[in-house]
Amino acid sequence: MTPKRAAGQRIRVLIIDDSALVRSVLTELIGAERDLEVVGAAPDPIAARELVRQLTPDVITLDVEMPRMDGIDFLERLMRLRPTPVIMVSSLTERGSDVTLRALELGAVDFVSKPRLGIADGLKGYAEEITEKIRAAADARVRRANLAVVPSRSADAVLPVASGVVGSTEKLIFIGASTGGTEAIKVVLSRLPPDAPGILVTQHMPASFTKSFAQRLDGLCRIAVKEAEHGERVLPGHAYIAPGHSHLLVRRSGANYVTELSQGPPVNRHRPSVDVLFRSAANVAGRNAIGVILTGMGKDGAAGMLEMKRAGAATFAQDEATCVVYGMPREAVASGGVDEVLPVQDIAGRVLARLGKERAFRI
Repeated sequence: MTPKRAAGQRIRVLIIDDSALVRSVLTELIGAERDLEVVGAAPDPIAARELVRQLTPDVITLDVEMPRMDGIDFLERLMRLRPTPVIMVSSLTERGSDVTLRALELGAVDFVSKPRLGIADGLKGYAEEITEKIRAAADARVRRANLAVVPSRSADAVLPVASGVVGSTEKLIFIGASTGGTEAIKVVLSRLPPDAPGILVTQHMPASFTKSFAQRLDGLCRIAVKEAEHGERVLPGHAYIAPGHSHLLVRRSGANYVTELSQGPPVNRHRPSVDVLFRSAANVAGRNAIGVILTGMGKDGAAGMLEMKRAGAATFAQDEATCVVYGMPREAVASGGVDEVLPVQDIAGRVLARLGKERAFRI
């Protein structure tokens, strides 16, 4: 773990990218911020290794495709030997969603996509996003690779099957997350039995990533996981991930719950927005809903979770110790909308216990 910087000290950033143009532009836009400074730049991971030791940066921006060693190999070694907050900055982070998801699994805090054309002007257009993510990363909790072990699909690794009782069509689980959420969602969903209630999930993520993310989860979990489509019935034992281009809501159709996708304006600067999902849960499912807010930057979801609690829903937040960024859960707790604050690995068990099915939890 890198040493914590003193109060008022600028965030020290190391740039690793094989493009001299990208290094120059990132240095310019990061250096323009009073609280940030670029302490070094390297054209490849081999050159960067000594700089990491010498400069002890607070945050590293890392390309994927580079000569001598690619960014994923470097990230894996870095997180094993010297865990440091990393923001992936690469064209591959948009078209190569599997590569980016692998980077997040290895411990990268977040990612920013390079524009396909006009890199210099395009990166400057992303200046606010890049600098915000660097600030969040500087305060993120990073751990050595593979510290958070995801259970296998064996029966001993998840909460037991509840013989059809938990999987009531009247009960729904709603989950919201942002920075660090891909791994937190995986921890929660992989611990649920195949007859869990239907689950709707909003994770802040670009449209090109959500389908791959859902497919990855589907291969790990005993429940079925898919990218949500408009107007499909919400079934027990299924999780529906909001597509990156649309808000996800729930509505009633006769006796059933169904998904609704909306192209409405961003809320809290996000589409999909956790507040939109949680507010629909409060309005449509009321006391039949359970809300879970996980790691993330900002306050999206706090207002919606308070509405859920006021409507009678049970509400849970991930604790600070297991969050990558304790932003969204902190805001939800501060608003008064959270019943219980828990380590991420305990959330699935407590959710099912709240549904009335206390079960032994073995990992």
